[in-house]
Amino acid sequence: MKMLKKLLTKGFRGFPIATIAYYGPDDQNATKVTVGIVTEKNAQPRILKRWFNENSDIRKDRITIEEIIAFIKENKAKSVVMVDRIFGCPHEEGADYPEGSKCPKCPYWAIRDRFTGEIVQ
Repeated sequence: MKMLKKLLTKGFRGFPIATIAYYGPDDQNATKVTVGIVTEKNAQPRILKRWFNENSDIRKDRITIEEIIAFIKENKAKSVVMVDRIFGCPHEEGADYPEGSKCPKCPYWAIRDRFTGEIVQ
């Protein structure tokens, strides 16, 4: 975790940028992490990789953190940014549940804005 924190504290050093976001069934337990590699300003991630851990908080999984660091280095990211909280449900609309509906496995997020965590219903 120390190495990941070190990468995060370097600030913007140019592109490519690695973006890190954690997802979970609620705002306390992360079960998924997604790392994207963005190669230029205003672009979508060129490469996206996901890791999952249903048994424990993935933020504390040493092996996953080591794999994230290796992925960032492999893709020669000059900058690393991370969302400061769990960023919503780990399930994907259209893949894990129907488009336009709420995830049936994550009632916590069904009534919350994932950007703020505030109740919207």
